[in-house]
Amino acid sequence: MIDINNPSGEKVSEKIEKSEEKVKRSLAKTISWRIIGTLDTLVLSWLITGEATMAVTIASVEFASKMVLYFFHERAWNNIKWGK
Repeated sequence: MIDINNPSGEKVSEKIEKSEEKVKRSLAKTISWRIIGTLDTLVLSWLITGEATMAVTIASVEFASKMVLYFFHERAWNNIKWGK
């Protein structure tokens, strides 16, 4: 590893950084993305059905199911080294 801040070339201790996300960060991303996605589903369901009650029901079910799916999807991708 070449350190541009150490032009003499002396060996410096290497700091290995992990590009791994913590569970809290994955959870925060899961919840924030799910809120955006659910609002989209709510509006689209309301436009398609014309019924606010039906739109809220659809959005509620979708919120819970997709939040769980996204969380595990995010954690699985955290274990994949490709592109890091």
